[in-house]
Amino acid sequence: MFTGISEEKGKIQSIGNDYIIVKCSRVLEGSKTGDSIAVNGVCLTLTESGKDFFRADVSPETFKVTALGCLKAGDSVNLERALPADGRFGGHIVLGHVDGIAKVVSVVKNHEFFDLIIELNPDEIRYIVRKGSITVDGISLTVAEITGERVKMAIIPHTFENTNLSNLKYGDFVNIEVDILAKYVEKFLSTSDNGSGISMDFLERNGFC
Repeated sequence: MFTGISEEKGKIQSIGNDYIIVKCSRVLEGSKTGDSIAVNGVCLTLTESGKDFFRADVSPETFKVTALGCLKAGDSVNLERALPADGRFGGHIVLGHVDGIAKVVSVVKNHEFFDLIIELNPDEIRYIVRKGSITVDGISLTVAEITGERVKMAIIPHTFENTNLSNLKYGDFVNIEVDILAKYVEKFLSTSDNGSGISMDFLERNGFC
Protein backbone atom coordinates (compact mmCIF):
# COMPACT_ATOMS: atom_id res chain seq x y z
CA MET A 1 0.00 0.00 0.00
CA PHE A 2 1.10 3.57 -0.71
CA THR A 3 -0.01 7.04 0.38
CA GLY A 4 0.44 9.11 -2.78
CA ILE A 5 3.28 11.17 -1.30
CA SER A 6 6.06 11.02 -3.89
CA GLU A 7 9.48 10.52 -2.32
CA GLU A 8 11.57 11.59 -5.29
CA LYS A 9 11.67 12.14 -9.01
CA GLY A 10 13.48 9.35 -10.81
CA LYS A 11 14.54 9.25 -14.43
CA ILE A 12 13.88 6.52 -16.95
CA GLN A 13 17.26 5.04 -17.84
CA SER A 14 15.93 2.35 -20.14
CA ILE A 15 12.57 0.88 -21.06
CA GLY A 16 11.74 -2.20 -23.09
CA ASN A 17 8.85 -4.47 -23.96
CA ASP A 18 8.86 -6.15 -20.56
CA TYR A 19 10.98 -4.07 -18.20
CA ILE A 20 11.79 -0.62 -16.94
CA ILE A 21 15.05 0.67 -15.44
CA VAL A 22 14.87 3.82 -13.30
CA LYS A 23 17.76 5.98 -12.16
CA CYS A 24 17.14 7.16 -8.59
CA SER A 25 18.61 7.36 -5.10
CA ARG A 26 16.27 7.82 -2.15
CA VAL A 27 13.83 4.96 -2.80
CA LEU A 28 16.73 2.52 -2.88
CA GLU A 29 17.37 3.08 0.82
CA GLY A 30 16.23 -0.06 2.63
CA SER A 31 14.83 -1.56 -0.58
CA LYS A 32 15.62 -5.09 -1.72
CA THR A 33 14.62 -7.52 -4.43
CA GLY A 34 10.91 -8.31 -4.16
CA ASP A 35 9.93 -4.98 -2.62
CA SER A 36 7.21 -2.81 -4.15
CA ILE A 37 7.89 0.62 -5.61
CA ALA A 38 5.24 2.80 -7.22
CA VAL A 39 6.37 4.30 -10.53
CA ASN A 40 3.97 7.07 -11.55
CA GLY A 41 1.41 5.35 -9.37
CA VAL A 42 1.92 1.85 -10.78
CA CYS A 43 2.94 -0.75 -8.21
CA LEU A 44 5.97 -2.61 -9.57
CA THR A 45 8.25 -5.22 -8.02
CA LEU A 46 11.94 -4.47 -7.74
CA THR A 47 13.82 -7.30 -9.48
CA GLU A 48 17.33 -5.86 -9.58
CA SER A 49 19.08 -2.81 -8.20
CA GLY A 50 22.46 -1.09 -8.12
CA LYS A 51 23.96 1.98 -6.53
CA ASP A 52 21.71 4.41 -8.38
CA PHE A 53 19.12 2.38 -10.27
CA PHE A 54 16.50 -0.32 -10.03
CA ARG A 55 14.86 -2.59 -12.57
CA ALA A 56 11.29 -3.87 -12.54
CA ASP A 57 9.52 -6.28 -14.86
CA VAL A 58 6.44 -4.82 -16.58
CA SER A 59 3.84 -7.06 -18.20
CA PRO A 60 2.32 -6.23 -21.60
CA GLU A 61 -1.04 -5.77 -19.85
CA THR A 62 0.43 -3.15 -17.50
CA PHE A 63 1.92 -1.24 -20.42
CA LYS A 64 -1.46 -1.48 -22.18
CA VAL A 65 -3.68 -0.16 -19.39
CA THR A 66 -1.35 2.48 -17.91
CA ALA A 67 0.59 5.45 -19.20
CA LEU A 68 3.90 3.68 -18.63
CA GLY A 69 3.81 2.78 -22.31
CA CYS A 70 4.11 6.49 -23.15
CA LEU A 71 7.44 6.81 -21.33
CA LYS A 72 10.84 6.98 -22.96
CA ALA A 73 14.45 7.18 -21.76
CA GLY A 74 15.10 10.48 -19.99
CA ASP A 75 11.53 11.03 -18.78
CA SER A 76 10.92 11.87 -15.11
CA VAL A 77 8.75 9.59 -12.96
CA ASN A 78 7.34 9.88 -9.45
CA LEU A 79 8.61 7.21 -7.06
CA GLU A 80 7.30 5.98 -3.72
CA ARG A 81 8.21 2.96 -1.61
CA ALA A 82 5.43 0.90 -0.04
CA LEU A 83 4.26 2.24 3.31
CA PRO A 84 5.85 0.42 6.28
CA ALA A 85 3.58 -0.65 9.14
CA ASP A 86 4.98 2.09 11.38
CA GLY A 87 5.11 4.78 8.68
CA ARG A 88 3.31 8.12 8.62
CA PHE A 89 0.15 8.20 6.56
CA GLY A 90 0.50 11.49 4.71
CA GLY A 91 -1.88 11.20 1.76
CA HIS A 92 -4.71 8.70 1.30
CA ILE A 93 -5.01 4.96 0.67
CA VAL A 94 -3.30 4.23 -2.65
CA LEU A 95 -2.97 0.66 -3.87
CA GLY A 96 -0.86 1.22 -6.95
CA HIS A 97 -3.53 -0.52 -9.06
CA VAL A 98 -4.19 2.03 -11.78
CA ASP A 99 -7.82 2.35 -12.88
CA GLY A 100 -7.03 4.00 -16.19
CA ILE A 101 -5.37 6.92 -17.90
CA ALA A 102 -6.53 10.51 -18.25
CA LYS A 103 -5.63 13.23 -20.73
CA VAL A 104 -4.06 16.46 -19.55
CA VAL A 105 -6.24 19.39 -20.64
CA SER A 106 -4.18 22.21 -19.13
CA VAL A 107 -1.59 23.18 -16.55
CA VAL A 108 -1.90 26.87 -15.68
CA LYS A 109 -0.15 28.96 -13.04
CA ASN A 110 -2.62 30.63 -10.68
CA HIS A 111 -0.73 33.10 -8.48
CA GLU A 112 1.72 30.89 -6.55
CA PHE A 113 -0.26 27.73 -7.26
CA PHE A 114 -0.93 25.70 -10.39
CA ASP A 115 -4.28 24.50 -11.73
CA LEU A 116 -4.16 21.05 -13.31
CA ILE A 117 -7.16 19.95 -15.38
CA ILE A 118 -7.47 16.39 -16.64
CA GLU A 119 -10.19 14.57 -18.55
CA LEU A 120 -11.35 11.21 -17.25
CA ASN A 121 -13.59 8.61 -18.84
CA PRO A 122 -17.10 7.84 -17.50
CA ASP A 123 -15.93 4.68 -15.72
CA GLU A 124 -13.76 6.75 -13.38
CA ILE A 125 -15.52 10.11 -13.14
CA ARG A 126 -18.41 8.60 -11.17
CA TYR A 127 -16.03 7.93 -8.27
CA ILE A 128 -14.77 11.51 -8.10
CA VAL A 129 -16.25 14.03 -5.65
CA ARG A 130 -15.35 17.63 -4.91
CA LYS A 131 -12.84 17.85 -2.04
CA GLY A 132 -12.26 14.11 -2.39
CA SER A 133 -8.98 12.37 -3.16
CA ILE A 134 -7.60 11.23 -6.51
CA THR A 135 -4.20 9.80 -7.42
CA VAL A 136 -2.55 11.32 -10.50
CA ASP A 137 0.70 9.65 -11.59
CA GLY A 138 1.09 8.37 -8.06
CA ILE A 139 0.44 11.72 -6.37
CA SER A 140 -2.36 12.14 -3.84
CA LEU A 141 -4.33 15.25 -4.86
CA THR A 142 -7.55 16.92 -3.74
CA VAL A 143 -10.31 17.57 -6.25
CA ALA A 144 -11.13 21.27 -6.47
CA GLU A 145 -13.75 21.27 -9.20
CA ILE A 146 -15.62 18.87 -11.48
CA THR A 147 -17.08 19.95 -14.83
CA GLY A 148 -18.53 17.10 -16.85
CA GLU A 149 -15.69 14.61 -17.18
CA ARG A 150 -13.02 17.19 -16.45
CA VAL A 151 -11.42 17.44 -13.00
CA LYS A 152 -9.42 20.40 -11.69
CA MET A 153 -6.88 20.22 -8.89
CA ALA A 154 -4.95 23.07 -7.27
CA ILE A 155 -1.28 22.11 -6.95
CA ILE A 156 0.89 23.71 -4.28
CA PRO A 157 4.37 24.93 -5.37
CA HIS A 158 6.23 22.23 -3.42
CA THR A 159 4.32 19.40 -5.09
CA PHE A 160 4.63 21.02 -8.51
CA GLU A 161 8.38 21.51 -8.22
CA ASN A 162 9.20 18.11 -6.71
CA THR A 163 7.15 15.84 -8.98
CA ASN A 164 6.77 15.32 -12.70
CA LEU A 165 3.65 17.51 -12.69
CA SER A 166 5.97 20.35 -13.70
CA ASN A 167 6.67 18.52 -16.97
CA LEU A 168 3.06 17.96 -17.99
CA LYS A 169 1.54 19.67 -21.01
CA TYR A 170 -1.65 19.49 -23.05
CA GLY A 171 -2.22 16.06 -24.54
CA ASP A 172 -0.03 14.12 -22.13
CA PHE A 173 -1.49 11.07 -20.42
CA VAL A 174 -1.36 10.34 -16.70
CA ASN A 175 -2.20 7.32 -14.57
CA ILE A 176 -5.35 7.59 -12.49
CA GLU A 177 -6.38 5.69 -9.38
CA VAL A 178 -9.68 6.62 -7.80
CA ASP A 179 -10.32 6.44 -4.06
CA ILE A 180 -10.75 2.77 -3.15
CA LEU A 181 -13.30 3.76 -0.47
CA ALA A 182 -15.66 4.98 -3.21
CA LYS A 183 -15.49 1.57 -4.86
CA TYR A 184 -16.31 -0.23 -1.63
CA VAL A 185 -19.26 2.08 -1.01
CA GLU A 186 -20.56 1.39 -4.51
CA LYS A 187 -20.17 -2.36 -4.05
CA PHE A 188 -21.91 -2.25 -0.68
CA LEU A 189 -24.84 -0.22 -2.00
CA SER A 190 -25.23 -2.49 -5.00
CA THR A 191 -25.96 -5.42 -2.68
CA SER A 192 -29.74 -5.57 -2.35
CA ASP A 193 -29.66 -7.18 1.10
CA ASN A 194 -27.08 -4.90 2.73
CA GLY A 195 -29.60 -4.26 5.53
CA SER A 196 -28.25 -0.82 6.38
CA GLY A 197 -31.03 1.26 4.90
CA ILE A 198 -28.35 3.33 3.12
CA SER A 199 -29.00 3.96 -0.55
CA MET A 200 -27.85 6.40 -3.21
CA ASP A 201 -31.03 8.37 -2.57
CA PHE A 202 -30.18 8.54 1.15
CA LEU A 203 -26.64 9.78 0.38
CA GLU A 204 -27.90 12.42 -2.05
CA ARG A 205 -30.56 13.69 0.37
CA ASN A 206 -27.95 14.06 3.10
CA GLY A 207 -25.37 15.81 0.95
CA PHE A 208 -22.85 13.00 0.60
CA CYS A 209 -22.92 12.97 -3.20
